[in-house]
Amino acid sequence: MARIDLPAWIPLGAVAGDDPLPAVGEQPVVSPYDGAEVARVAVSGGEAVNAAVAVARTALGTAPSAAERARVLDRAAGLVADRSDVLSRLITAEAGKPIRQARGEVARCVDTLTFSAAVARTMAGEVIPMDAADSGVGLLGITVREPIGVVAAITPFNFPLNLVAHKLGPAVAVGAPVVLKPAGRAPLSGLALAAILREAGLPAGMLGWVLGDRVAGEPLVGHPGVGMVSFTGSSEVGWAIRAARPDIRVALELGNATPVIVHDDADLALAARAIAGSAFTHAGQSCISVQRVLVQREVHDALIEHLLPLVDALVTGDPMDEATDVGPVIDPVSADRIREWIAEAIRAGARLLRGGERLPQGPAMIAPTVLDGVAPFTRVMREEVFGPVVAVCVYDRVDDAIAIANDSPLGLQAGIFTARMDMAISWARRLDFGGVVINETPTFRADHMPYGGVRGSGDAREGPASAAMEMTYPKLVIARIPETPVPGT
Repeated sequence: MARIDLPAWIPLGAVAGDDPLPAVGEQPVVSPYDGAEVARVAVSGGEAVNAAVAVARTALGTAPSAAERARVLDRAAGLVADRSDVLSRLITAEAGKPIRQARGEVARCVDTLTFSAAVARTMAGEVIPMDAADSGVGLLGITVREPIGVVAAITPFNFPLNLVAHKLGPAVAVGAPVVLKPAGRAPLSGLALAAILREAGLPAGMLGWVLGDRVAGEPLVGHPGVGMVSFTGSSEVGWAIRAARPDIRVALELGNATPVIVHDDADLALAARAIAGSAFTHAGQSCISVQRVLVQREVHDALIEHLLPLVDALVTGDPMDEATDVGPVIDPVSADRIREWIAEAIRAGARLLRGGERLPQGPAMIAPTVLDGVAPFTRVMREEVFGPVVAVCVYDRVDDAIAIANDSPLGLQAGIFTARMDMAISWARRLDFGGVVINETPTFRADHMPYGGVRGSGDAREGPASAAMEMTYPKLVIARIPETPVPGT
């Protein structure tokens, strides 16, 4: 993979206010494709976390006006757009995301910041009709939204720029100071966005950052000065954070084993294109990557006939190559786990139609994989693979499909392909997921929509307007209205 020259404006160590923070060591950031070192970052420990949180707490109540916060976000969106090429190559280098898909992530980051600026300009409370009670006659009640406190923002590797924007953008919009901990394996894009927000005029005290995995994450999550943890990542880690911090708000956006129901009246060509296009994007490393395909028995063979040529046409290899559709998973350990899950499904009776093998192009390259006749109890049908794997299972009745889809501890987003829109709405209501997408891939996400899951997939909603509500609380203000004019007025 072609190397990149890391711009000097991207910080490689922890910062609070205007000051660099002490480090406990160094950590290489390596390319998932070929293992080459992209950069080295200074790893933070408890001392750096304490300093970052202390500075953020001093910034509480000092945020610029809503108008200025909106201007900061608009300027940051412009800077991200101007530096699209640099940021895209950075995402590809550190996360292994194919360059065309990385450009899409940068464009979405611009949207996220722009939507956040709109939140800064429009967020308001409500008027409370105090005289609805006899005791409230003569009183005016309003609510205003106040920042919940210092926000600890913890983000994953798979969208290392835009998922950071989904934390920082809403926090800036509501005036909440943030301490960011980007993904340990892919921190550079998040650091770049933090630097851009500072360059756009965000006061230094409003945004600090620490680096590392557990060595920084555990003291940040456990810090008594943090008022909220906003976490995107694995279900195991997310629920452990919730258990450790029952005293504060913990917003969790976690994983999924994304199902797609393909009914016998569906447009099979459309469904196949959606499955092939979204199941293998970023090597399946998306929380809503299509993973389970539940197809009615009568159209199973026809769907497979549509799907396999599309999978065969996918180009695997160097993520910096413009032609590449599927790059590596994040590391060889993940590749080993994915292959074991594939093998487990085959032992349970699944047929391997495509892929399944490691590719010689890199240490974490797995061929796009299609499994058919997969038993519902296997891990590829119940847990999040986070790899380029599609598991196909047939059903006879819609009730069976809904039961199989719901038979997972995870419930982020699901999809349905059918011509029966009247029935699709009914089926969507019965699917136990935070979102259901009809006649479109369930991997779809617009950055302003309320996005989040139920059950093991979390309980918060992201999207700037929704996240802003999570990061604030309503303060009630009541005033007595004079019944007669004040003398002398």
